[in-house]
Amino acid sequence: MFRSQPIAKLVCLHLRGAARTFGHEAPEASTGTLSKIGIGEEVTRPRSMKTSDVLVKALENENIEYIFGIPGEENLDFLDSLRGSSIKLVVTRHEQAAGFMAATVGRLTGKAGCCLSTLGPGATNFATAAAYAQLAGFPMMMITGQKPIRKSKQGSFQIVDIVECMRPMTKFAKQIVDGDLVPSLVREAVRVAEEERPGAVHLELPEDIAGTDTDAHPFPVYPVRRPIAEDKAINKAIEMIHNASHPLLLIGAGANRKLTQKMLREFVDQVHIPFVTTQMGKGVVSDDHPLYLGCCALSAKDYVHVCIEKADLIINVGHDVVEKPPFLMKFGEPPLVIHVNFYSAKVDNVYFPQLEVVGDIANTIWKFKERLKNQPCWDTSFMLDVKKEFEAHMLKGVDDPRFPLVPQRVVADLRKQVPHDGIVCLDNGMYKIWFARCYKAYERNTLLLDNALASMGAGLPSAMAAAILHPEKKIVAVCGDGGFMMNSQELETCVRLKLNLTVLILNDNAYGMIKWKQNLVGFEKFGLNLGNPDFVAYANSYGAKGYRVTSADEYSKILHECLHGNHEGVKVVEVPVDYTWANEILDHELPKLIQKRKSQEASQTGISKALASASPNAV
Repeated sequence: MFRSQPIAKLVCLHLRGAARTFGHEAPEASTGTLSKIGIGEEVTRPRSMKTSDVLVKALENENIEYIFGIPGEENLDFLDSLRGSSIKLVVTRHEQAAGFMAATVGRLTGKAGCCLSTLGPGATNFATAAAYAQLAGFPMMMITGQKPIRKSKQGSFQIVDIVECMRPMTKFAKQIVDGDLVPSLVREAVRVAEEERPGAVHLELPEDIAGTDTDAHPFPVYPVRRPIAEDKAINKAIEMIHNASHPLLLIGAGANRKLTQKMLREFVDQVHIPFVTTQMGKGVVSDDHPLYLGCCALSAKDYVHVCIEKADLIINVGHDVVEKPPFLMKFGEPPLVIHVNFYSAKVDNVYFPQLEVVGDIANTIWKFKERLKNQPCWDTSFMLDVKKEFEAHMLKGVDDPRFPLVPQRVVADLRKQVPHDGIVCLDNGMYKIWFARCYKAYERNTLLLDNALASMGAGLPSAMAAAILHPEKKIVAVCGDGGFMMNSQELETCVRLKLNLTVLILNDNAYGMIKWKQNLVGFEKFGLNLGNPDFVAYANSYGAKGYRVTSADEYSKILHECLHGNHEGVKVVEVPVDYTWANEILDHELPKLIQKRKSQEASQTGISKALASASPNAV
């Protein structure tokens, strides 16, 4: 039989994310102060706390540093518990912006960002941010309030079943019905949010539960090693790569991890296989690498797609079909595809890889690197020739004097002014194509764009999160006039927080991306033009400093003043743009150039085959 024992023999408490065992310092849950626990010593059980206190301690235990959001009546206990916490509360002007900021923290750190809202209308405002994090693979936790669940307080006033609303847009969604469950729910929510594939999670804390007492205390956080790919899969991949004639490496969003970046750079340097990136894979291996062929900014009909079509084998690292596909597979046609990811491929009509190497990506690439050498049968000359043509084409428009500015000039001048480690955060619009195509990213997470949900309104909040995490870096938000106005109220938050960032508003007085597609399919122009405020006066009214570009040459001067001048704080620059000429390039000039290049290749291939068949040694 077991007798009751003092809590002493086996003690494992946790402080700020590191497991603490007996004989080490451990926190007293009631005060947060440190005490020594020795072997055999009796330990008095700490007094009970409010559930909201335990929730805050559990979040501290997970190393949550910031909570973004707008508290409501149902969050008051939680808000009071936050007062003495090390967690910093960042109050925003809209819950959607708070969600975007939390998701960006997850994107930049790999650790769950956290956001807070009240019930009903506040919680539903998280929906777009939840989808943004879930589709793009950014770890994020949403905490929402709710009316009391033990008895009715105000009938059904403001009550929406937020947990059920969130289920399709998250990896995990639970209501906290008992304070004793808080430690396990927080530990599980964060674990699920951060494990591959990362995404959004949701916890709902009802008002009456938040104020109840509990004896619960945070769970220890132990490191978990990811599984590695099996040797059979590695061996088969090595064989396929060795046997290829025109291998190509494709780097997607899932490769955007610190250790994976290191392994991929070593792999490319050692094995000498050319590579392309998806939009969200830019910068994992530097865009100035001699084997970089380009970014899949368009769905088709660009120079990079000529290289993809030439490849007979694609090593697809960290990409899945949630991000807009960089190539479309066709049954029975080349190329063969090796899927390298933390998880198995989601099979689709356009993506059905012939081999899957599932496990930790960095470990897989390391094993490839250790066993692969550049093969005599590999012919990369065609791809590198296409790269030269592509680079020559990208020079078009970079110094164009026209005003309003062409997007190529917008991108080129900004790239000259932003340091290599500076972070440019894009909203969504027509300019995203040109940034993905032309902006050189030298490090991972230095060009933040979204090619999964591709939501407008995320550019400014993501730049705000980057500025909070990296005050030492130059941060730029690039927004269209449409996307900027969707969360422009957050300029007040920027000023209040004394953030140092520059906001570019590329103004074409329209929803430019949709206007381009409307014209492309032959519809009449209708329903997409906008009116805008005086952006300089608008910025100044919030306490920011407003600028308006009035000539092409002035644009670079204003950028230099904003990024390298003496003026700290929030700078807002209105940049009039005209996409007419750039759209002509995309719609007409580029497809003709690509078709001509394909025809030349087909002709050369036909001649080579004819010569081979005419050879005396031909079988």
